[in-house]
Amino acid sequence: MRDETGGARFRTGARCIRIQETASNPKSVRGSGLPHIQIVNLNQALNIDDLRRIAQRRLPRVAYEFLERGAEDEVTLAENRAAFERIRFKPRTLVDVSGRSRQVTLFGKTFGAPFGIAPTGAAGLYCFEADIALARAAAAAGVPFVLSTASFVALERVARAAEGTKWFQLYMSKDRAAARALVTRARDAGYEALIVTTDVPVGGNREYNRRNGFEIPFRLNLNNALDGALHPHWLVNVFLRTLLASGVPRFQNVDTDVGGRIVAKNLSEFRARREALDWTDFAWLREFWPRQLLVKGVLTVEDALLAVRHGADGIFVSNHGGRQLDCAVSPIEVLPEIAAAVGGRVGIMADSGVRRGSDIVKALALGADMVFVGRAPLYGAAAGGEAGVRRALEILASEVDRVMALIGCTEVAALTPECLALPEPLPRRPAEAQRAVS
Repeated sequence: MRDETGGARFRTGARCIRIQETASNPKSVRGSGLPHIQIVNLNQALNIDDLRRIAQRRLPRVAYEFLERGAEDEVTLAENRAAFERIRFKPRTLVDVSGRSRQVTLFGKTFGAPFGIAPTGAAGLYCFEADIALARAAAAAGVPFVLSTASFVALERVARAAEGTKWFQLYMSKDRAAARALVTRARDAGYEALIVTTDVPVGGNREYNRRNGFEIPFRLNLNNALDGALHPHWLVNVFLRTLLASGVPRFQNVDTDVGGRIVAKNLSEFRARREALDWTDFAWLREFWPRQLLVKGVLTVEDALLAVRHGADGIFVSNHGGRQLDCAVSPIEVLPEIAAAVGGRVGIMADSGVRRGSDIVKALALGADMVFVGRAPLYGAAAGGEAGVRRALEILASEVDRVMALIGCTEVAALTPECLALPEPLPRRPAEAQRAVS
């Protein structure tokens, strides 16, 4: 919202940020000529969309659209939300829910809520050292955090900087020596699980990125420079702070010899090597990764069964948040049949399109063991750094708790399809798909 001076003022849990953005009020920080940034309090963000709107005001277009948009015509992006909205609850009444619990146990650990923070590349565009802020907020909430290969902070630093459960997401290349080196770093740093993202043999067609000049190799153009200057909070507290602290942002974990600078042409070559990956590469990983190993990007029963066959401990039912293949099915649509086929044999995670605690409850009722959110905590990061991420997680946790109470459910394990009114009947166990991969 705007205050009487024309500045922008945002309230977040522990802190609030008031920014003077108008040329008519050019306050400065310590006489440097940079915009004056005043810390205030941010509790008026009542839902994730409130945080999204704050993030949109704060971020230059190139950063906001990289976060918010999907592939091509964004059919999948829209359908991810529509698929959740078609599902209705069937609440039970006069149930004692006074002792309800959001806790869930997964891979032998108990978590404070049935959701975690999904891996998000280039999170450092949204706040300074965002990966550390995300990890710390997840630890405070008692939920898992997944660090992306494409982070601006080295995986070792994140591991040292934050307590809690940390998993590492792997963009694997066909170069096994480089892949082994990266995975060994994650193992030695203490990451408890390895998440292999498999739905990126090639990059999704994100036309807005090219229009905005956000590509790898990165190209800075006049429009981006002007847009950044018009967003002083981002310019000072994210871009310039990162530049002063560590120089040009780098993908610190990418398995390339050049150190992963976002302006490096070698990163295009790294991406190109992904299209040669197959299940033999996953089986090779399984041989030397000693901890939990999951496949991210599963949307069919056939692939879920193949993951089980090749030794996966879990799967992510995911369409990459609508950012890869447009017109792909939404995870919530195929989750029931996948859960019917492999539930109880591997851990089942779900993501894509989650904006409310009600979405999390729906996915849990349809067979997910845990739900992961990507955009929501990044909205919080852009709105208020670590405090903003904590606020996002608080909002989701409170919504999950409220929905469980309103539908008459006291524990996550009691969430079943009987809690829901579905647009189509649940499928039976797909025996023909099991035979196809046996």
